Amino acid sequence: MNAIEALQELRDDAAPIAQAFSAAGFSLHAVGGSVRDALLGESRREGDYEIDFTTNARPDDIARIMAPLCTSLWEQGRAFGTIGGFLKDGAYKAEVTTYRSEAYVDHSRKPAVQFGDDLDVDLGRRDFTINAIAFDVVASVGGPHDPFGGISDLSARRLRSPFDPEVLFSDDPLRMLRAARFAARFHLTIDPSIEEAATKLAERLAIVSAERVRGELDLLMVTEQPSIGLSFIERTGLASYFLPELPGLRLEQDPIHQHKDVFSHTLAVVDKTSPQLILRLAALFHDIGKPKTRAITEDGVTFRFHEVVGAKMTKKRMEALKYSQDVIDDVTALVELHLRFHTYKLGWSDKAVRRYVRDAGSLLEELNELTRCDCTTRNARKAATLAKRMDELEIRIGELREAEDLSRIRPALDGVSVMEVLGIAPGRAVGEALDFLMEIRMDEGVISEDDAKDRLRNWWAKRS
Repeated sequence: MNAIEALQELRDDAAPIAQAFSAAGFSLHAVGGSVRDALLGESRREGDYEIDFTTNARPDDIARIMAPLCTSLWEQGRAFGTIGGFLKDGAYKAEVTTYRSEAYVDHSRKPAVQFGDDLDVDLGRRDFTINAIAFDVVASVGGPHDPFGGISDLSARRLRSPFDPEVLFSDDPLRMLRAARFAARFHLTIDPSIEEAATKLAERLAIVSAERVRGELDLLMVTEQPSIGLSFIERTGLASYFLPELPGLRLEQDPIHQHKDVFSHTLAVVDKTSPQLILRLAALFHDIGKPKTRAITEDGVTFRFHEVVGAKMTKKRMEALKYSQDVIDDVTALVELHLRFHTYKLGWSDKAVRRYVRDAGSLLEELNELTRCDCTTRNARKAATLAKRMDELEIRIGELREAEDLSRIRPALDGVSVMEVLGIAPGRAVGEALDFLMEIRMDEGVISEDDAKDRLRNWWAKRS
């Protein structure tokens, strides 16, 4: 889809609400992401479809006009001039905001809002020029309104602000992370004035809640090339205030053994992985234990147990960023397991495959992808060898799955059966018996219940 087609699609989708505002004597312009993405030729009808509008109507008028068009209205943003609703016919979310100017007083993170009647003033308060483009959806013809050069910045792949970046970031420090996200999403070169302002004001990020910071980090991590944004937050010092482990990966080079920069390696791994949040976060954190475990020996640089140390560090950092427990558990598991593949250097026995699959659990596909992406060597022969071994593992998993249910790797008997067979009460011995049966399951695969009971009795007799 080209830009002309995408803009027409946007105008068509906005037609019902545009006609209603026009009939009431008000202007209506689409602004922000919907216009920006249309200019890039992207359709917004996929996924969560939302259009932001701006108008000279006041909140009471906006609510009155939108009520008949929407299944429901939400007015949490009324004080800031925003009324939202889900359109009955258009099947998308619309948020309409009165033209306004903003002023942040006494370092407050909530602006004092003044409603106005000037579209350019409204656009001038927006964070970046690529988001300060308006498109008249009431008019049947005509192109975007672009007073700050956002279209040329999109064309040049450049990120600029319509006003002084120091004021921009001082007013709302989270915009510094938004700069990282937009640069990564659209492959933009960040204007030097933005980078200078972010470097100068990085400490302002400390006043932003962990939840808001985490939200921006998550959006950055699922962009096409997160390394652009991650490099920006490391260069400017922003990472020190919410992700200090990131700059810590810039290890000093060992002059003798010349170990590669772990920071650069981490960015390469992140970019190689699929844009799935759990996987991308695991790639980001997978080597954060290296600085604490780094040792220079006669054989070279080592990082013994960095995956175990890294998993603990990951858990602590993600807790500080207020991630849910499920997300923390999945990411830390992948960090701790990311070297497991390399422990099987002599080939994939049935036992080795079962253990690998059991330990990976529901994260098997993510672990396999992380393992593949963790190879960033320029040595083609070494990379080909690792890829071949990974192919062999996936083939072995497929073969074993055909023979047995790898999703249910459990002992042949449960705890109740163990107690009945051995005539014992609950206690440590039951756990030891289950461990014994699990070893049989891992070594030999599925055995019958009768065989399990016989072998359990023999084990118990020898143990006693």
